[in-house]
Amino acid sequence: MPILIIQHDADKPAARIAAALRDHAFKLDVRNLAAGDSLPTDFDDIDAVISLPGDADVSENHAWIPRELDILREAHDRQLPLVGVCLGHQLIAHALGGVVEAMTQPEAGFVTVTQTPACHTDTIFAGVPWRSPQFSWHGHHVATLPDGATPLASSERCPNQAFKVGLRTYGFQFHLEADATIVDSFVANHQSTLHRAGITTEEFAASRAGLEPVFARAADRIVVNIANFLIPRVANAITV
Repeated sequence: MPILIIQHDADKPAARIAAALRDHAFKLDVRNLAAGDSLPTDFDDIDAVISLPGDADVSENHAWIPRELDILREAHDRQLPLVGVCLGHQLIAHALGGVVEAMTQPEAGFVTVTQTPACHTDTIFAGVPWRSPQFSWHGHHVATLPDGATPLASSERCPNQAFKVGLRTYGFQFHLEADATIVDSFVANHQSTLHRAGITTEEFAASRAGLEPVFARAADRIVVNIANFLIPRVANAITV
């Protein structure tokens, strides 16, 4: 069965996540909302759900938000593997009763993310350094986690960089999906966020040279762990 991937903006694809999942023989059902794709009306043939980043805020009046929130809640209730990244992370938190708020100052660039003690033994973070640079670019954050959620990572400006609820629901504020093309797109199209975060274009370029390769290794490890350990392998077993 395919993995449902909800893409909110044309320039924010699954990228690194999609590559890892395809390398592990998973089928993907990408619904590009920016291109007019509709969301599914049921969970037939859905093995997992991944909600990607986007420019929207959870409180905005978009026609797709109520349906997506329903999908995220039901996926969680069904105990399907459920992953949210940036906006997707915020949508999951909002759907499950958490609170998303605007930040006093945005976070942008390769920021230091520190794991909580609970994260040190979490399978999805196996092999990831306890402190690592992660690519972030956001002006809103999850201020209050849903009831029962376990905080997994934080940064200086964002206390909830990652969390887990139940067995198979994960949220990541940082952009673990981002490859070099996506990083280029953020720099080209979202300069105001970078500057409001207190970082010049030149400073970002200088930090990128040293930190992006480290981020890429950590992000690759997380997405491979998702493919290996979070999503049931029975879905693509070969029947003789």
